[in-house]
Amino acid sequence: MNWLDCDQIEAVPGKVGGRPVIKGTRIEPEVLVVEAEYGRTPEETLADFPTLQIETIRAIQAFAAKQQQLVP
Repeated sequence: MNWLDCDQIEAVPGKVGGRPVIKGTRIEPEVLVVEAEYGRTPEETLADFPTLQIETIRAIQAFAAKQQQLVP
């Protein structure tokens, strides 16, 4: 999955080794995907990551779900 196609994601050289992270954080987007796979709601995820916005969590999880649907 190319995370950089998501508006909520950035990759900054020297920040988390240049890996994709949620903009303005050091949180890798895969963490939010795993949270959803474990059945946690966006609200439950927000409780673990209070620096994020609920809209950001939903947008990243929706992006990941859409990308996974495109994989044959």
